[in-house]
Amino acid sequence: MSTATKKDSKQNRPARGGQATMVEAIRQGIWEEMERDPAVFVIGEDVGAYGGAFKVTDGLIDEFGASRVIDTPISEAAIVGAACGAALMGMKPVAEFQFIDFISAGFDMLTNYAAKCRYRWGAGIQAVFRGPCGSGVHAGPFHSLNAESFFMNTAGLKIVEPSTAYDAKGLIKAAIRDPDPVLFFEHKKLYRLPRLREELPEEDYIVPIGKASTRREGRDLSIITFGAMTLTALDAAEELEKEGLDVEVIDLRTLAPLDKQAILDSVKKTSKVMVLHEASRTGGIGGEIAALIAEEAFEWLDAPVVRVASIDTPVPYSPPLEEYYLPQTKDVLEAARRLAAY
Repeated sequence: MSTATKKDSKQNRPARGGQATMVEAIRQGIWEEMERDPAVFVIGEDVGAYGGAFKVTDGLIDEFGASRVIDTPISEAAIVGAACGAALMGMKPVAEFQFIDFISAGFDMLTNYAAKCRYRWGAGIQAVFRGPCGSGVHAGPFHSLNAESFFMNTAGLKIVEPSTAYDAKGLIKAAIRDPDPVLFFEHKKLYRLPRLREELPEEDYIVPIGKASTRREGRDLSIITFGAMTLTALDAAEELEKEGLDVEVIDLRTLAPLDKQAILDSVKKTSKVMVLHEASRTGGIGGEIAALIAEEAFEWLDAPVVRVASIDTPVPYSPPLEEYYLPQTKDVLEAARRLAAY
């Protein structure tokens, strides 16, 4: 490595801990895991010299070289296939999709190969498949997908979607260390949101996969959510507090496996539940959570489980139409008032 490249590497090296946005937190996590374990490598389109579509991998190629930060052709199927093959040879790939919408091009390899390898012949695929998801930034129908429900019906895949910088770093590190395939969804609206800038610890830490977080304690009703909708839920909870309603907000963080205990504990505490998610309502994760509650906590319910989600259309490009499509704070407020009055 030349002197100039070394200098660039030092300039691009992220701080260990300190103030960070979500995008910086994920970058820190990947960088630290690559330093910790030489088997970890990054693969994807423009992850090297360009530093990734959203700069999550910025500077990695200067520090770790082209053998561990691999730019690929525009073929998500090839990226997933190469990652699976490398994992079977003992490597630990972190594969990036420029937008999570394009994960559909790798669907077959993810669902019919990566998810089933351990079940079929005892070989786990230790790989992370990550990328930006979500709406609210006027990116239109091909760059705004929330893909969690596509994969929740596939045993063998873990699914993670953080809502804070702290969790993003801890969960990406946990995902890289996990012995099985993890889909890591990063809501692009949260990447550089000033509200999410927070102080990260300098010491190594992980956030365990499969554990929800109670973002706000409450006694009157529960909102179960994740990702960017966590902020919508918290904003609504603050408004409802002024009206005398004490709202609990549960941030799932991991969508597969669901933290069933956290969900059921909150239901038993408040007896009224709203499930809030950004993907379209029909076939969404909200239906699965509502079914879980109906089967295992029915006797604690004082009202039907309410789902608040996007309407059943592709994501509009027009900003006013996208706002109409997405659940807004006012939608949560209206649903919560109806639920509280039931």
